[in-house]
Amino acid sequence: MAGHFEVFTDNVGSCRVRLVDEFGTELAVSGPFHDKDAVVRGIYKLREIAASGLIEVHTSTL
Repeated sequence: MAGHFEVFTDNVGSCRVRLVDEFGTELAVSGPFHDKDAVVRGIYKLREIAASGLIEVHTSTL
């Protein structure tokens, strides 16, 4: 498995999603969503952006 999305409820009751790689390492955590339907829409948008989005570097060191 290449990795997966985990939908969870944070400590204030908001829905969030985390992206986890095949080793269980957390790669990204979303901001809060109102409900699970909004999380699902966010996951679809993330997949779309990841497949074709440009990379912007906003750091002075690399």
